[in-house]
Amino acid sequence: MSDQSGLREELTMASRKFCLVALICLFAALAFRAPAISANKPDWSPGPESWTGDLTPITAADWNYDRAAHLLERAGFGGTPEDIQKLANMTPEEAVRSLVYYDSISNSHIPPFEHSGLWDETLTHFPPSRPAATEMAEKRGAGMGVRLKPDQTNRYMQPVSDRFFYWLRATRLETRRVGYWWAERMLDSNRPLEEKMALFWHGHFATAEGKVRDYRKMLLQIETFEKHATGNFGDLVVAVAQDPGMLYYLDAGVNVKGAANENFAREVMELFTMGVGNYSEKDVREAARAFTGWNFENLDFVVHPALHDEDTKEFLGRSGNFDGVDVLNIILEQPVTAEYIGTKIYRFFVREDVSPQLTSELGAIFRGNDYELRPLLTTMFLSRDFYSADTYGAHIKGPVEHVITMLKHLGAEDVPGIPDFNSATISLGQHLLNPPSVAGWAQGKSWMTPALIQERGNVAFDYLFPNISSFRDPNFLASYGYAGEVGDRLRRGYDFMSATALDDPGAMSMFDMAAKERDEKFNTRISTYVGYERAMRKLIPTPRGAARIDLTKMILDSGSQTTEEVIDYLLGRFLRVPISTETRTSLVAFLDAELGTSDISRGQTYMEDPLRMVSHLIMSTPEYQIN
Repeated sequence: MSDQSGLREELTMASRKFCLVALICLFAALAFRAPAISANKPDWSPGPESWTGDLTPITAADWNYDRAAHLLERAGFGGTPEDIQKLANMTPEEAVRSLVYYDSISNSHIPPFEHSGLWDETLTHFPPSRPAATEMAEKRGAGMGVRLKPDQTNRYMQPVSDRFFYWLRATRLETRRVGYWWAERMLDSNRPLEEKMALFWHGHFATAEGKVRDYRKMLLQIETFEKHATGNFGDLVVAVAQDPGMLYYLDAGVNVKGAANENFAREVMELFTMGVGNYSEKDVREAARAFTGWNFENLDFVVHPALHDEDTKEFLGRSGNFDGVDVLNIILEQPVTAEYIGTKIYRFFVREDVSPQLTSELGAIFRGNDYELRPLLTTMFLSRDFYSADTYGAHIKGPVEHVITMLKHLGAEDVPGIPDFNSATISLGQHLLNPPSVAGWAQGKSWMTPALIQERGNVAFDYLFPNISSFRDPNFLASYGYAGEVGDRLRRGYDFMSATALDDPGAMSMFDMAAKERDEKFNTRISTYVGYERAMRKLIPTPRGAARIDLTKMILDSGSQTTEEVIDYLLGRFLRVPISTETRTSLVAFLDAELGTSDISRGQTYMEDPLRMVSHLIMSTPEYQIN
């Protein structure tokens, strides 16, 4: 057994003691809110129970380092002690304003997304399916800029099939790079609330690349969310309604006069603005008519007048020749809209439990400020309620938030390539840019299952002890699946027919049999591999380094002299709720045993791995999953 494998096994066994009871402990903490026994340090200081539900601003006398840390964790992705101290040195009003009103803060150090050059104009009207692509090409003699081979030629439609699969693979690969780019923005941004709100809107106005099939539209949508992150909700909802990715995702292309498609109209009311039960089926039908003719051309919003229904509509008690913008404005006039959106934002940043009175108050603030988001966010982040005992530890970090916050806590300089960021968050239940449905992710306790909380410990381990020996880049086919097998055979000199033949003809699926029958036209098994290979020729590779983390320097800079002080420092840096005295004592004993001393000066030349071990144990606790 290698040294790394042995270390991995040793740490896995150690952390399992924490992880086996983690789920029970987590749900107990969330259900009963009973305060744990706190260590002497650090000084966690939630406000009294009487602050719950109170939107009165806290005073300068209420402000301290701990509450500044709480604010930065919720309104961003956490920060270093220096970041927190900077906020703590301000008044609470100044601290909140610096996060909410960030327009003057430069982010010029973060470069724009660098495209690999995978797209060209021949893909503007990308077919909705492979059958559509080949059928269209057979009629026209070409498709996606590729001409058919001469008639009667073996597999004469192969170039078109290859081209179709090229773009399917290319946009999926580039979307992974977009996810990395966005994660890097979350980690490095000087405007953390901008990215936190963009992440919120991504889950609220959920759109998936798996259906859109165009990474450029997904990138444009992220940029839209960032642009309107804390601006005016009315402007944002119009921008989303005219967003090419959303228009494609919710079938705008088939929403035309005389045959209105209700998908977008229904979701805009049910999920995006009002909530279930606040509209009728007639309102859905009439709203769908108002959105007819709305579509896109490449990355631009367009309206096709001939396809738009110009007749009178009856919508939410109003009558008129409405278009989509009119419908959205009428929706914004409804008090329930402000309450629904205000409450959803509150649940994302504060806690799940919202009383009817608080719902009404949040809605009144939001609507009274003409749907400007900054006054609402300022009220929430300054309120006594935000710093109350019921709010501390009430938020379960989503997978993306969890990983970015963890990298912040560890002092990582960038998002590493090992482990793969997308694979890590997918393993925790969140596939960035590919939400499971138009409803987005369920949030909250849905992130916590026995398997997922165990996986959180595994992900922390993989960042602290990256697997550089057997890591497999997810961009590569390697030898899994039929596409990889086809590629291996082609490289060994097989002809096309031999490369795509199944070892066991009896195991052929309906897809395989259909593919065999049309082999005289094209071979999809070849196309799947060739398309991937051509995309990989152009793809800018993701750097595959490990996280640049130096815990030894972190501890020495902290001034910690004993293992007790080290543990207290790490607990204060990593956690937003206290752990039990028993757990703290166990962590100190673990570090003592690994160092062979409690004196940091004696162990400073060899303490990096022990510090990573104990950090992994802390990050495997239920307390680390909440803030």
